Formats: sequence, C-alpha cells, structure tokens
Amino acid sequence: MTTHGLVVVTAGLGRPSATRLLADRLTEATGRHLAEAGREVEPTVIELRELATDIAGHLVTGFPAPALRRALDAVGNADGLIAVSPVFAASYSGLFKSFFDLLDPTVLTGKPVLIAATGGTPRHSLALEYALRPLFVYLHATVVPTGVFAAADDWGSGASAGTDTLPARIDRAAAQLAALLPAAARPAAPEERVVPFEQQLAALRPD
Repeated sequence: MTTHGLVVVTAGLGRPSATRLLADRLTEATGRHLAEAGREVEPTVIELRELATDIAGHLVTGFPAPALRRALDAVGNADGLIAVSPVFAASYSGLFKSFFDLLDPTVLTGKPVLIAATGGTPRHSLALEYALRPLFVYLHATVVPTGVFAAADDWGSGASAGTDTLPARIDRAAAQLAALLPAAARPAAPEERVVPFEQQLAALRPD
C-alpha cells in the first residue's frame, strides 16, 4: 500500500481554534479519499503558534531553533501540504506568512498544496484567491483548484440539497488533493555504506 507524507500547517492563535478544526477536517477527508484508493497517509500537523518565538528569532538571526528546523524539513520532505490561516485585515496572518518566508524558495516546487482559511464573515473568503493562492503560485507549488473558507456561521450550518456547504467544499478539495498526490510510494533513503578505516588505509598504499 502506498504511503504518503502529508504536512498540515495551521496558523490559528487560539486553543481551541477554528483554523485547527478546519485543518483537521481537511486532513480527515484527504485520508478518507486516499484510503478508498488503497493508499495511506501519514499526517504531520505543525501548529505555528507553538513556533512563534522560534520564527521571530530565525527572521532576526538567520538560524532556526531545532523545533523550527524540524518543521521546515517536514514541509520540504512532504508529498503534499494543507495550509490553513485565519484571515486578519483581509489577508493571511503575519505568523503564517513569516513561516513560509523561511522556506527555501524551491522547496515547494511541484508540491500539491490545499489552501484554506477561516474568518468571521464570508466577505473574507476572497483572501484565498488574492492572498493565499498567489503566495503558493509564487513558490511554484501545485495549488488544488478548490480553496476552502470557513466563516463562523459555516460551523453551525447543515447540508442541504443544492447548497454548497462547508462539508461539501471540504470533501471536494480533499479529493482534489488526494488525486494530485504521487501514485508511487516514496523511495527509501539509500543506506550509506561505511568503509572500515583499515580498508581505507589499504586503498591508499601503493601496490
């Protein structure tokens, strides 16, 4: 069974957080679509609120703390990415942008990314198209067609025929991400052969 590494970056500031809740729903839906195709997912969730101090320090010093280094490496090694930010002042949060500013500019090239956001009212939903999507296009990621925005009222709404509800949008976006994840299993890292020191010395001696 093919196993995929999925990294979920969530920039919610509260606990509990609507941003984290949306990220969890998207992760669950993506896993369900992959399971239906006989594929597995190994999700890694990165809570940026827990890395806020490290992110600020890296921006100033240029050196990441160990926890931040692991988060950046996880994004770089992932098969796919779910990125979710709250909307502040009609755009993604500063914490969200600061984290992605720290990535190598080429690390997301060709990587499937599902973008999502949360906000108080539906009028913030366009931030997906004029803020988040351009950011990941700039980073050369492959952004899934459906972005998911969840307003406060979406969490209390139920599905109804003919209505594009939050569950329907989550399911559609997750299906698109699952379809973009590579079909082949990730190759295992090659084992490094250790040559004994005596053998290295012998190779240096003249015949």
